[in-house]
Amino acid sequence: MNTQQAPSNGEVFTLHQGTAPLLVSLPHIGQLIPDALKPLYVPRALDVEDTDWLLDEVYSFANELGASVLKPRYSRFVIDLNRPPGNAPMYPGVNNTELCPTRFFTGDPLYRDGSAPDAAQIAERVETYWRPYHEALAGELARLKAAHGHAVLWDGHSIKSELPWLFEGRLPELNLGTANGAACAPALRDRLKAVLDGQQDFSQVVDGRFKGGHITRQYGRPSDGLHAVQMEMCWSTYMAEQPPFRTDPARLRKVQPLLRRLLQETLDWTPDGH
Repeated sequence: MNTQQAPSNGEVFTLHQGTAPLLVSLPHIGQLIPDALKPLYVPRALDVEDTDWLLDEVYSFANELGASVLKPRYSRFVIDLNRPPGNAPMYPGVNNTELCPTRFFTGDPLYRDGSAPDAAQIAERVETYWRPYHEALAGELARLKAAHGHAVLWDGHSIKSELPWLFEGRLPELNLGTANGAACAPALRDRLKAVLDGQQDFSQVVDGRFKGGHITRQYGRPSDGLHAVQMEMCWSTYMAEQPPFRTDPARLRKVQPLLRRLLQETLDWTPDGH
């Protein structure tokens, strides 16, 4: 196993290459904003509050399972790696944030007046930050499939449990998304659902409000031997939902074993059912 970086792209991501047919992608854990862009944002934005905080620590056990792990360095406030490059909304009919978000999850403006990126600036960010991540993601899935005959992408996310601008009420604590079953084999979806149904510690739903974003939908092609699921967790499952953001050891002790069981179930599953 080894760790690769992308120095020619300003160290846009890190990729740990594992030995199992599983890739864990954590596309919203990055916290960097380039110095040249910082003056464009409102001061509050520099705290990158909508980060999927500390998920690399939450999934720190993934290496032990032999999984590959892909992590970006730059904030979703620069570009959202889980949006399509054409910027089509992920969830039509409700509030969404864009490929290059212009609002916080609270709905407040992210940029100073007149400073939001134009089409040319968005295209530049796609080439600098978005495309290298997705080339690495696609390349690693291809490597794993070549080695094992299939590959599973686990797209890990987390979010504040209550965000009225984005959704009503309080989210279930664990939200598994499979694009309504289109992104992975039905048997894999059923096995993961059975794990969630069999525990009592966390509220959960499968293909509820969060059915999977661009990454799950784009790379989940069961007919090609590529299977994808998204796990959207509430921050409250592993930390307090206000700054300073740090993991809570007691909460981690409850949620990490469950996540480990889910990833192990993913590894135990094979397309031929054996």
